[in-house]
This record gives sequence, structure tokens and C-alpha cells, in this order.
Amino acid sequence: METFDVDYEKRRPRASGGSVKYRLDVIASSSADVVGSVGGWLYDRVRAGWDVNVLLPRGCDSRPLQILGMRAVDLDAQTPLADTDHPIRGLAVSADMYAADARIKQAVLCALDRWMTEVTLWHDDWPLVVGHRTTRVQHVLSGAARAFKRHALAAAGIPGIVGPTEALLSDMKASLPVDSELIPVG
Repeated sequence: METFDVDYEKRRPRASGGSVKYRLDVIASSSADVVGSVGGWLYDRVRAGWDVNVLLPRGCDSRPLQILGMRAVDLDAQTPLADTDHPIRGLAVSADMYAADARIKQAVLCALDRWMTEVTLWHDDWPLVVGHRTTRVQHVLSGAARAFKRHALAAAGIPGIVGPTEALLSDMKASLPVDSELIPVG
């Protein structure tokens, strides 16, 4: 049985060999930062069928990400959100990478303006131009996410206990054709 993806940019169905796939690009300075900060949320996204690509500086250890079902991509070789084959996109970025790279700043600001792109951020110290467009949210980790995150943390050499939630910032766009599992805080 053939299924169809929907090309939301052109508003018409597109034949494919699989079901609708959503793509989330994650930009961080290390796999340890990803796993420690948002690993459970990303694991749950992968389990929900999302393609999660983690863009990292060259030479970062990708083993902890593989445990969570994510794919590591060389940040210098990939432009976030450049692939037009996926109709729905998400962008997740750490504050330190936003502050360190003008390309990433531009990608975040463009994504905030795209009505079909969910923007999720983690850590603090976001400039007002970003901070006023986002809301504090949390993700409640599934039991599987907590277990796999614990293994990924060990692979990254990070000791600690995995809590039941992860805190993020999100633009919480109402226009996304997919419901977000992120819950506003406060």
C-alpha cells in the first residue's frame, strides 16, 4: 500500500515509500550537552517517528546519541533546515551555540518566523529578541526515555540521576500541524 507525504509548502500530497516523517535538527556543542539537557525529550521524539539529526562540531563523540536513536551530523557540513524533503521541521538549539555562531543565530531567527517550524531552546541567557518569543516548557519523560537517557549519560561519562522532566523554551506555535508534547510551565 502506497502512502503519501504532504508537501505543506505546496499544499499537495507527495508519494513516498513510507509514512509522514518529521525532522528535528538539534544544534549543540557536544553530545554530552544534548544527552544531559534534552536527551529524554529527543529520545521520545525519535520513538514517535521523528528523524532527529544532531549537528555537532567535528570530532564529537556520537555514541551517546546513537543510544538514544539520533544521528550525529558534522555542523560544518550541514545547514540547519536546508533540506526541503521533510514537510515539517523543528529546530532545537543550545544557548552557547547560539551565542558562538552567527549562522546559528540566523537559523534560529528565521525559524522563529516560519509558521511551520517548531523552535525549542535550552539553557539560559537568551537575548531578548529570542526570549520574548518563547515560553518556558517542560517535557515529561517516558519510562523508556529515562532508562535510555541513563545509559547515554553513562556513555558520555556523566554521573547522575535522570529526573522525570526536562526544562526547555519553546515558541509554541499554534499553527503546527502536529501537536507538541511540551507543557507550558507557570
